[in-house]
Amino acid sequence: MPQYLYDTDQMHAWEQRWVSQHGDVEGLIKQVAWSFANYLDDQIFENKQKIAVWCGKGNNAGDGYYTALYLKQKGHDVDIYAVPLHETSHLVPIQGHVQKTLCVYHHFDVLRDYDVYIDALFGLGLNRPLDQTSQQLVEKFNQQKGFKIALDIPTGLNANTGAVMPCAIHADLTLTSIAYKTGLFTGQAKDYIGKLHLTVLIPEDELLIPQAQLAPAQMRRPQRMQTAHKGSNGHVLIVGGHASLGGAVMMAAEAAYATGAGKVTVVCHAQHHQAILARSPNVMVQDIETLTQEAVEELLHQVDTVSFGMGLGRDEWGEHYYDFWLHSFKRCPHLHITLDADALWFLANSNQQLNTHYYLTPHSGEAARLLDCTVQIIEQNRYKAIHQLKQKYGGSWVLKGAGSLVLEDALWVCTAGNAGMATAGMGDVLAGMISGLKGQTDIALHDIVTLHAQAGDLLAQSGQQGIQAYQMPEAIYKVLNAV
Repeated sequence: MPQYLYDTDQMHAWEQRWVSQHGDVEGLIKQVAWSFANYLDDQIFENKQKIAVWCGKGNNAGDGYYTALYLKQKGHDVDIYAVPLHETSHLVPIQGHVQKTLCVYHHFDVLRDYDVYIDALFGLGLNRPLDQTSQQLVEKFNQQKGFKIALDIPTGLNANTGAVMPCAIHADLTLTSIAYKTGLFTGQAKDYIGKLHLTVLIPEDELLIPQAQLAPAQMRRPQRMQTAHKGSNGHVLIVGGHASLGGAVMMAAEAAYATGAGKVTVVCHAQHHQAILARSPNVMVQDIETLTQEAVEELLHQVDTVSFGMGLGRDEWGEHYYDFWLHSFKRCPHLHITLDADALWFLANSNQQLNTHYYLTPHSGEAARLLDCTVQIIEQNRYKAIHQLKQKYGGSWVLKGAGSLVLEDALWVCTAGNAGMATAGMGDVLAGMISGLKGQTDIALHDIVTLHAQAGDLLAQSGQQGIQAYQMPEAIYKVLNAV
């Protein structure tokens, strides 16, 4: 079943339409809080807990008040610490009702030790940086010893983008309701949300078009016919390998073979040939400096996919071969071509428009150069950035990072992967995987990104620290052949 993501404007519209049809805002708040309390009591708390719920001024505070009340009814020892409300606040009746059963302290000087701290300070409506007072409150919350839970989204995290504004609560568990929010899955979100649980309470709003959807963990993998031969499983061409940068093309080639590619040819500086063949004698090699235009065109008509730019370099030599090969690609519109690394560096200097058979895989630094902005701007709104990349250059895109985004026919978010994959060469491996799999089947780009991330997760089962890209081929093989 597809899992869709919505932004805050859509969530407000969804909730308002529901309330207009059923006429009860407080009823919806109670329903949300009841589901949170039930989940915590049934699935998280093994024993009765001492709980402090921190409440702000908005609807998120309403969730907090009622969650506290219902947890009290289930036998937990609960106190509320709350921002003083203005007499016109719609939460005054809710607070008054809850205050008949619970202690509500209008300060945040914690009076005793608690097992659990629940964040209901700010919800989806936070769209600007926290002021100094709120930042101090977040820091104070983070300093508490105990299990930390955020309701809907951790305070300080942008619900649309996953950006931190400029600090946020580090939750061990985030409980969100109705639908997933876009900011829960990319940007800096993974460092703040902890475990994520969704409670679905009301029917999907058919008037809303999702902003994105989560890439599925299960996908169709390439299947081999019993009569298959090497020519029926794709011929991958890897082009790059400056004289001083030979490792990238090796890792891309090995990753392509690990996906089941029938043949792989590497075109690079000749001084890397011996090392490539020593590692992988099944790889074919050619000297990038001796290939004529006619030889290149003949080679391009023999292959199915290309990965271009890994280790190409950024000097005059690299620029010459970038122009030479990109011009040659235009004569072969049938090819599926992945542009990575130094090819993206040179693409930023051009105004080229690429068709959908081009797959571009920047990290945030490369994306910033492509859009002529800063990395900070990219990370403040990765969703906006990937749409701008496609609009400017065409093609299909992967914006790599925690919660990688994939924009092809639609926008997808990859939820697999881990911090151990933040190491040199992982992008080269992904480029090789794209070419290897696209040469065999019409597999979607977001599925390839997920397989890459799952291979990294397989390696991380032994620990994230010290994972290296050259270990990936064996993990790719295992993930692709998992039953």
